[in-house]
Amino acid sequence: MSFHTKPCLVFMFVFLVATRVCIQQVDAAGECGRTPIRSAATSLSPCLSAAGNLRAKVPPTCCTKVGALIKTAPKCLCAVLLSPLAKQAGINPAIAITIPKRCNIRNRPAGKKCGRYVVP
Repeated sequence: MSFHTKPCLVFMFVFLVATRVCIQQVDAAGECGRTPIRSAATSLSPCLSAAGNLRAKVPPTCCTKVGALIKTAPKCLCAVLLSPLAKQAGINPAIAITIPKRCNIRNRPAGKKCGRYVVP
């Protein structure tokens, strides 16, 4: 190898490694971590009826999913609630925010703000 080629190859290798690290950090930077918000929202589909009707019984599968999300990524739940996907699905955020309480989830982030809504 010539004298100038070797430093160039070393620089390119370092650049590629650094770029890969930056891309991985960006992928995990959202409220839902590495899970795309669409997937997180889809996982909460058992909650649809309860998210639009305050009198509707919250299905146990919904409570399980919400409880797991609160435990692992509480900001993700808020992001899903305020997402355009929720609006498209006809979810009423003022009603949906009550689901953790209606599920009797003890470790819910009561008093935390989610947009203009407060977790009861």
